[in-house]
Amino acid sequence: MASLAPTRSLLGATTPGARASRSVRHLGPNWYASVMGTSVVGTAGAALPVDVPGLRTACTAVWALSLAMLVTLLTARAAHWRRHGDQARAHLLDPATAPFYGCLSMALLAVGGGTLTLGRDWIGLPAALALDTVLFTAGTAVGLVAAVAVPYLMVVRHRIEQASPVWLLPVVAPMVSAALGPLLLPHLPAGQARETLLIACYAMFGISLLATLVMLPLVFGRLVLDGPLPLALTPTLFLVLGPLGQSTTAANAFADVAGGVVPDTYAHGFAAFAVLYGVPVMGFALLWLALAGAMVVRARRAGMGFAMTWWAFTFPVGTCVTGAEGLARHTGLDAFRWLAIALYALLAAAWLVAGVRTARGLLSGALLEGPARAASEPARATARTR
Repeated sequence: MASLAPTRSLLGATTPGARASRSVRHLGPNWYASVMGTSVVGTAGAALPVDVPGLRTACTAVWALSLAMLVTLLTARAAHWRRHGDQARAHLLDPATAPFYGCLSMALLAVGGGTLTLGRDWIGLPAALALDTVLFTAGTAVGLVAAVAVPYLMVVRHRIEQASPVWLLPVVAPMVSAALGPLLLPHLPAGQARETLLIACYAMFGISLLATLVMLPLVFGRLVLDGPLPLALTPTLFLVLGPLGQSTTAANAFADVAGGVVPDTYAHGFAAFAVLYGVPVMGFALLWLALAGAMVVRARRAGMGFAMTWWAFTFPVGTCVTGAEGLARHTGLDAFRWLAIALYALLAAAWLVAGVRTARGLLSGALLEGPARAASEPARATARTR
């Protein structure tokens, strides 16, 4: 009787429904990082202080790709929750996976922001505004819930041995809302509605910034006391750039829209804050970029293979691009323009590498294998990470 069980399992696995179910069982929330990384390539490229023929069209095409990726991934993740609720709940209770629920919020927000800045060229302003409103509202709600729920689970349910840069993911989500919310201000009625949204974005700026200041020392302390991260997790060091670059972007976005929304005294304060805050934070971001880059080079030489963590090279760097673009606008310095261009070149290269390697992993099936299967095939084990 026992010998028949493998046969039944094998036969069941050959049916289309079983294959589809199996393909999404290990599809975690970390996959939303690919949507974030793709979207920021479009939005950051569109704001570059250069005049390149066809650049905006290319960036709009990248935004369209990110929208298609988001729809596909939302559908696949819905199937994951419906068919594999046990695995989905296990992800929430896994301290290495739960923080990635912040990526859902940021993916919604990033694509929504791209809709209003780029998608309007193809679908028109009314449709772009409606879609961004839905995505911004949903992304902000998910981000605020994740910023509370994931740290709560870390305290009461998770058993954590060491700090990790992925801890920043749920708390940086409100900062993305803060940076992209100002795009909606011109489309709201003048007066209370605009001022309320601006102040709400500023409050989310504070939520994310202060939470980051609490967690970042733990991450750095872990590196100093316990040494480098495991090879597959080394790219997550780039996640620290996310709150740094995004907060600089947000500060500049506040300065862009504050005039006429809040009293002049506060508007001038936002303008000054954009530079007085953004310049030193961007300086620290470049310091961390050098440190994280050196650690990645070290890990690569030690045999670090491709994993989905490589998407950490994209969105965080993209936030530094948009932060540098904002500083270039408000300082008028060519140094920040060239910095934005240089960082964008790094972002584009990282996106191409991560995208090609992810596509290969999907075609081979390696990225959707379960832990046991991947562990039994050492040559392919580096293709995935939870």
